[in-house]
Amino acid sequence: MDLILHIILLAGGVVILWKSAELLVSGAVGLAQKLGVSSLVIGLTVVAMGTSAPEVAASIAGVLKKAGGGDLAVGNVFGSNIANLALVGGLVALIRPLKVQRKTLLREIPVMLLTVLLLWPLLRNENIIRLEGIVLLAVFAALIFLTVYAARRESKLPGHQSESFEPDAKQQTRSAQKNILSVLVGLAGLALGAKMAVDGAEFIGLEIGLSKRVIALTIIAFGTSLPELVTCVVAAIKGHHDISVGNLIGSNIFNTLLVTGAAGTVKPFEVGPRLAGGVDYWIMVVVSAAFAAAIIIGKRVLGRVCGSLLVCTYVGYIIYLLSA
Repeated sequence: MDLILHIILLAGGVVILWKSAELLVSGAVGLAQKLGVSSLVIGLTVVAMGTSAPEVAASIAGVLKKAGGGDLAVGNVFGSNIANLALVGGLVALIRPLKVQRKTLLREIPVMLLTVLLLWPLLRNENIIRLEGIVLLAVFAALIFLTVYAARRESKLPGHQSESFEPDAKQQTRSAQKNILSVLVGLAGLALGAKMAVDGAEFIGLEIGLSKRVIALTIIAFGTSLPELVTCVVAAIKGHHDISVGNLIGSNIFNTLLVTGAAGTVKPFEVGPRLAGGVDYWIMVVVSAAFAAAIIIGKRVLGRVCGSLLVCTYVGYIIYLLSA
């Protein structure tokens, strides 16, 4: 009976995830139009912050634990960043090739790569002190300010156009308050749906004999990326490429700066050698660079071939984790 209930829980979580993602994407696009900024900016800020909330909560909870909290916090950042670009980005590209704006390739993607590299000198001594956490939060705040400021300036330029799609009548007539409510309900639904899906899948995994370690490295790790995955898939299907791209890039910037910075500010923590500039860190760097390279090779389109390679990379990473 318990198994049947958890199967229902898993299925219900997936349905809630999908419907919540539709609400979030619709509200985000409408909000961008009302504020006079591009959908990319909303994806980089509002959507990315909301879908990264599980990582923030998990990392802060991790460092508050006595043993291994730092490894949990930083490992969560590395795993989520790799999953976002290799798994989520790859799957979205397989469903529908992802178009990337030229300015995104020249501005936001290099910023994402730089923020990832910024962690290396901070982690080399195998700890994050409170001052370093505050510095990461300050860099994060500055990037958000500059992103919004640049977007508002660009929106006032003659002939400015953020995406090549026509908004429907409902989006044009919907008030800013309704768009904000749609975004908030969508984000809350994503969190609820992800928890339901992960709880259901975790119970089913135990029932069929999977070890807790395997469940942690697969089901739970995948679960923290479910909000990004479903949101990006829904946005891509609807043709809102800027929301998908902004969510992917923004979530990685948020994870690197906000998640690590918030955890270090709440409580300084130590990190094991494997995560402090070790192999897992460089896998994250390589995946980030490969994502950028795939977009360059595709002439600002992440196509199905590169998408399949990214997914295969993620599968290889999971195999490596399970065998290490």
